[in-house]
Amino acid sequence: MQFSKRKFISLTSVQQHRKCAELLRIFYEKWPAAEEEIFYYHELLAWMKLPIFFIENSKMLADRYHWHLQASHLCLKEHNLLPSIRKGDHIPKCGFPNISIYLDNIRSAYNVGSILRTSEALRIGSVYFAEKTPFIDNEKVQRTAMGAAEIVPCHQHFSLSELPRPLIALDTSDEAIPVASFLFPEQFTLVLGNEEYGVSDSLLTQADILLEIPLFGAKNSLNVACAFAITAAEIRRQRQ
Repeated sequence: MQFSKRKFISLTSVQQHRKCAELLRIFYEKWPAAEEEIFYYHELLAWMKLPIFFIENSKMLADRYHWHLQASHLCLKEHNLLPSIRKGDHIPKCGFPNISIYLDNIRSAYNVGSILRTSEALRIGSVYFAEKTPFIDNEKVQRTAMGAAEIVPCHQHFSLSELPRPLIALDTSDEAIPVASFLFPEQFTLVLGNEEYGVSDSLLTQADILLEIPLFGAKNSLNVACAFAITAAEIRRQRQ
């Protein structure tokens, strides 16, 4: 949608920069054949009383796009990145093993999306969602997962008794085994706990093994998605 000069200059500075970012994203996707968009962009700059910015390559375009995003006070989350900045997807090197990842009432859709993306990238296993955990139909989960939500096997409405044993809980405890010291079996269920309370007491009583990531700083725990990424890397390393 193109604005008239009168309508565009009636917008706030933040709104004007946001419009420029939207236009440059379209330009980027058509690069280098987008003469109409770049002409209109130069027109918007003139209306904003900014100097004309000549774009000579895709990197300059990407930098300019993010400059407008910052000026429009938009948080630079990963889904704001331009698509061709990322390396292209490739053919998977393996399928998903018989490992289950149980999300024990994780609240953050962003954490869920990150866990799905890690599970897909490292081909760790199937993901099982507790009732209160945001599922893959959640928009924030989909955005953060970056397409992994459609690839990773995901399940709702199941019984915990259906999941493979041993039940391995990832949490902080004086009795826990360091992740790097543990030899993961061929099949198991990895339990990831709530961001605030960790793994629920009912599941801790059922767990066969308790694992932790040794910490050396003042903080007692890691973000659950980060903790899973570290654990997933160790699982994948052992299976190489």
